[in-house]
Amino acid sequence: MFGVAGRRRAIGGGGRYAPLMPPTQTQSKALLRRAKKSIPGGVNSPVRAYGSVQGTPPFIAKAKGSKITDVDGNTFIDYVGSWGPMILGHAHPAVIRAVKAAAGAGTSFGAPTEGEVAIAEKVCAALPSVQQVRFVSSGTEATMSAIRLARGATGRKKILKFEGCYHGHSDGLLVGAGSGVATLGIPGSPGVPEEFTKLTVQVPYNDLSAVAGAFKHHGEDLAAVIVEPVAGNMGCIPPGPGFLEGLREICDRHGTLLILDEVMTGFRVAWGGAQRLYKVKPDLTCLGKVVGGGLPAAAYGGRRDLMDQMAPAGPIYQAGTLSGNPLAVAAGLQTLTLLEEDGTYEELTATAETLAAGLQERADAIGVEFTATSVGGMFGFFFHPGPVRNFEDAKKASEDRFRRFFHAMLDEGIYLAPSAFEAAFVSLAHSRADLAKTLQAAEIALEKASKVR
Repeated sequence: MFGVAGRRRAIGGGGRYAPLMPPTQTQSKALLRRAKKSIPGGVNSPVRAYGSVQGTPPFIAKAKGSKITDVDGNTFIDYVGSWGPMILGHAHPAVIRAVKAAAGAGTSFGAPTEGEVAIAEKVCAALPSVQQVRFVSSGTEATMSAIRLARGATGRKKILKFEGCYHGHSDGLLVGAGSGVATLGIPGSPGVPEEFTKLTVQVPYNDLSAVAGAFKHHGEDLAAVIVEPVAGNMGCIPPGPGFLEGLREICDRHGTLLILDEVMTGFRVAWGGAQRLYKVKPDLTCLGKVVGGGLPAAAYGGRRDLMDQMAPAGPIYQAGTLSGNPLAVAAGLQTLTLLEEDGTYEELTATAETLAAGLQERADAIGVEFTATSVGGMFGFFFHPGPVRNFEDAKKASEDRFRRFFHAMLDEGIYLAPSAFEAAFVSLAHSRADLAKTLQAAEIALEKASKVR
């Protein structure tokens, strides 16, 4: 499992990993107090505030390979990976060189570049369902634009989404959105008109009978079904057997477009994303995270006849001054090029499987209710006996035990997402020593979590 990793260890910070004392947070606490004076809640994205786990978030100063270091000098093995993009590890030398070269030629032009063409060609070659692709700056932009296209192409207004799936923060998609809104205990969001949410139909994930029922009542009005092919915003929940194939069949029967939101899974779970892994062909695909190589970039694409309806080729409008930004294109193109190497996804899959299986084994040994899963280069776990098939199941997991586990892992030098509703991510930079240290820390953290009733 570690054969391919060996040649990448120079970027991974491998070797022995000394145990850490519980982190001090003098500088982070001071920065949080300072930040709250000029930034709402002190953070620029809500889940970073540690609202559900309590405590002070580490303010990060630098990162390299599999490690991040905060302003107090604490170093952690990182399984957040900037929420997914850092699949090669932090500050990969080839990506840094590519970004520096691009920056030296100019940071933004608001005009076409050769790099945009090259990365579009690579994405289209990797995803058989994508004949044309449009780059934007965020996953929210990608999903919002794909839904606008679906509505324009079908002449219908409603969309169907799944409870607990997060597709960005645009109006109408915050209904049952999991992840950040679930972490904060917010059912939707003030500022989103009720009329918008009435155009969103939601059903449980992994429940084809509920989908069929929704189509019975709304089928003629549904422009699209949008789904995370592997749910990553209510933990890591794989699709059940036949679920994605069933969505494809139902959409075909009703003339509804199928949108796979692969902002998280695209180039993360397999080359070509979850659609290649599960052999399902969507009408439209949304990408993000990995395609930007750690810089702000995302994309949506699909069949030529659909994409040709976007301006300037067609009448459906979408634009962005920084879309196809040359720095993000350079980082993304270099990342995708490296991911094409033989053995890459076998290594990522084996690393995630080792962590999920190791966590499960240790939890079982002490008798704590726990279930862990992995798909490709992502994994997740719940303090719940399982199975966890949807958001309702995920919400039954013990958040108190997760909170205790999270802080115990942080004390041991392991950096996880500060939410029970988030997936975790591995990189090609994670070493044998990282995995061993993580599982050693988990024994301590699980023992502490088991004391919570």
